[in-house]
Amino acid sequence: MARMVTSLSALLLSIVLLVSGNAFLMTLLGIRLSIESVSPDIIGWVLVCYSIGFVLGTLYVHHIIGRVGHIRAFAVFAAVAAVTALLYPMAISTEFWAVLRVLSGFSIAGVLVVIESWFSSRASNSNRGALFAVYQIVFYLSAAGGQLIINLGDPASFMPYSLAAILLALALIPLCLTQMEAPIIEKVQRISFFTLGRESFTGVSGAVICGVLIGGFYALGPVYATLMGLDVAKTSTFMACAIIAAMILAWPLGRLCDSFDRRRVMFWVACTAALAAVAVSLLGTGNLWLLMVLVGLFTGLSAMIYPISVAITNDRMESTRIVAASATLLLSYGVGSVIGPIVMAELINMMGPKGLFLGNAGFLFVLAVITSLRITYTDDVAVEDQQDYVPAMPETSSVLTELDPRNTEFHMSSVTDDTSQEPARQQS
Repeated sequence: MARMVTSLSALLLSIVLLVSGNAFLMTLLGIRLSIESVSPDIIGWVLVCYSIGFVLGTLYVHHIIGRVGHIRAFAVFAAVAAVTALLYPMAISTEFWAVLRVLSGFSIAGVLVVIESWFSSRASNSNRGALFAVYQIVFYLSAAGGQLIINLGDPASFMPYSLAAILLALALIPLCLTQMEAPIIEKVQRISFFTLGRESFTGVSGAVICGVLIGGFYALGPVYATLMGLDVAKTSTFMACAIIAAMILAWPLGRLCDSFDRRRVMFWVACTAALAAVAVSLLGTGNLWLLMVLVGLFTGLSAMIYPISVAITNDRMESTRIVAASATLLLSYGVGSVIGPIVMAELINMMGPKGLFLGNAGFLFVLAVITSLRITYTDDVAVEDQQDYVPAMPETSSVLTELDPRNTEFHMSSVTDDTSQEPARQQS
């Protein structure tokens, strides 16, 4: 394990710099727009442009990488991300910032495709699970650490944007100096939304709603904290706790998903997260630590909806279709992450800060109803027939779906050219 991590040290260092700089910048922009007294609905439209750019990037950056190669493409994408970070304070214009967010989302998607393709190329059936776990731990810790950097400067000054640009530019150095052979990026096939929805409606619904919840919170969480009167230091802690909670809750929920029917676990996760969201909307900032615990519970449970959706879907897929199904679920999450900031911003504009969490509670209630109906009217997959639960991350490119250890059978079948098909599973 230690030797494997050492061999990937350049990639890991690039990930730390990239993710921390990007997470820092996302929260910084929400705070700065609030300081400028921009209305929440306009903030939502500006910040959602990142998700739009990211989704477009996951669909099209493969063509750029294929033409110029991994390292050149990585340098271009990282440079664009760094330049956009420097441009924000030069003109406080919502239209200008919206364009920059699209460029930033597209470039970050390109950087992640390059890094994750290198990770996937180092995977074998014996180390796939370990690589997947290392990537996720580094990603979450870097994102949480990025929130704390906000304390180093005044969000209204030029310095924080320069710091974000420095981190994004520094991510170039380790990877560009690596001696690892560039992998070949194969085009990831997807199953259509309608086809996958017929086979696993619960899985697709969960992925979309998870995108709404997490996309809305990451974009508007800093706005909520600012409107509630939290200073910059408390806002950074508020956001960091939310991210760490997602990592902490992954293990116990994974045990539940391997021991019980996953759709029932999904139902209770949605209900509990909805109750936490309602409690946050009622609590306010009267007790800051209780607020952070409740927000952590909400975000941690909400973040788990995506991997549970993937697990529910994979239980009903032939092994040769798992990668394609996972790629479609990732795109479903991306669609939700575009919807979330827009809807939640409108609710904040109409109802005040509590609108963010009341809106999230509403979407969670819808998911609970969908899951309950599917449990009632469709057959379960027996617990002993379920595949192992893996805490999959949605904030990645489709390349990383090939690193999922549940895809071991897929990779073995592609090597042996096994053309046999498994019988279709029950619909969800």
